[in-house]
Amino acid sequence: MNIENLRLIRDVAQQKSVSKAAKLNEISQSAASQQLQDLERELKVPLFDRSTRPLTVTPAGKLYLEFCRDVLRRREELQAALNNLKKELNDTVRVAAIYSVGLSEMAQIEDRFATRFPEAELQVSYLRPERVYEAVEHDEADLGLMSYAESSREVVALPWREEEMVVALAPSHPLAGARSIAAAELHGELFVGFDEDLPIQDHVSRYLREQKVDVETTLRFDNLQMIKEAVAHGAGISIMPRRVMTADVEQGRLVAVRLQGAELFRPLRIIHRRRKVFNEVARGLLSLLQESEAHVAA
Repeated sequence: MNIENLRLIRDVAQQKSVSKAAKLNEISQSAASQQLQDLERELKVPLFDRSTRPLTVTPAGKLYLEFCRDVLRRREELQAALNNLKKELNDTVRVAAIYSVGLSEMAQIEDRFATRFPEAELQVSYLRPERVYEAVEHDEADLGLMSYAESSREVVALPWREEEMVVALAPSHPLAGARSIAAAELHGELFVGFDEDLPIQDHVSRYLREQKVDVETTLRFDNLQMIKEAVAHGAGISIMPRRVMTADVEQGRLVAVRLQGAELFRPLRIIHRRRKVFNEVARGLLSLLQESEAHVAA
């Protein structure tokens, strides 16, 4: 029993003719007759009364015809649902981003995306860095936006931008008026850091060790927003990307001061699975991200 047989039985009943049904199904009359006989042999009942012209459906045939129509109708409904789902998938791009990217600029990215692709949908999830990587690796996201990513056998990390790291201070802090700060001036300061398992904390800690600077870490958080809040309330200073502080500096909540002679940058990357087949919308978003960053760099 297969879909072709079901269609043939339905068409024989509707046409009241094996030859007409065979023509509709693009098979020979002998092949149609053989399929019908094989099915009746399997069911052990006749489906059509061949002594009449045109053919008539037997009581058993009516039961089987109802089954055929039901299965074919449900298959058509399934195909229609799958086609709709494919269309939705083709018009959707899934992005996983670290919190700092989401908080600082995802709204702008979404606005530019909506202008370029008004009929498409951008689905964004905000996750810890390791979860962004996992989401892309497991194809739960088409693109990932994260810091410190490296290419692997499964994932490609594309350069996006290098964000300058600066000292973040409350406006009332004694160093807040400086144009730049030497690393040695941070020695002994109360410090608000990142969770120790985050790559950005490794980066900052390594810089402080290289500069032979000891700070007193009072608080740790897994996202920049909480660190900014702690610094703004005088819990200590921190080192973070200048870009994520833009709004806070403009509002007078924080002060960003450059580190003297420091080559300290947070690398942001766009990641995707190797051999990932992008739909048109995902390709468009990738181009949009790369174009916008090239414009900023220029």
